Order: sequence, then C-alpha cells, then structure tokens
Amino acid sequence: MKEIKNLKIFGRVQGVFFRESMSRKAQELGITGWVRNCRDGTVEAMIQGTPGAVAAMIEWAGIGPASARVERIDIGAGSGDFTDFARLDTD
Repeated sequence: MKEIKNLKIFGRVQGVFFRESMSRKAQELGITGWVRNCRDGTVEAMIQGTPGAVAAMIEWAGIGPASARVERIDIGAGSGDFTDFARLDTD
C-alpha cells in the first residue's frame, strides 16, 4: 500500500542543496514524487511510498541537509502516481 503526502518546508531551505539531498534520500528510501523551490522561499515536495518510507522521509525533511535550518513542515494529503523522484523547476 502506498501513501502520498504533500510537504511545504519552511526555514532556510533554499540554496543549501535541499532538493539534491532530498532526491538522494528519496532514492535511498524508495520514495517517488518530486521536490521544487517555491518563490516564497519554501520548498515543496510530493512524496509517495510505503507508510514507513514516507514517515522516514518526513522525519528527514524536518532536519534536511547540514546547512539547512528547517523551522516547520506543513503536511497535507498528496495526489498523483509517480515512477521516479524528480527535481522540478521553481514554481
């Protein structure tokens, strides 16, 4: 059974390799979906995977790469069906 969540990540999360690091972590966990920078300075991600993998990805996103400073994550229901994990252009 797959679970899909939409994440909006706030803090110092752009210009710190957040998207690249999240892509690597997604591959490690078997997560599919996407991640992108938003014009408001946040990072948004749609993640799909087993409940355990999704929980692990959310836990990782709460910390991010070493130079990030995550203040909070808004988590909502996601949608879509993904076959890989993509880094999208800024929204």
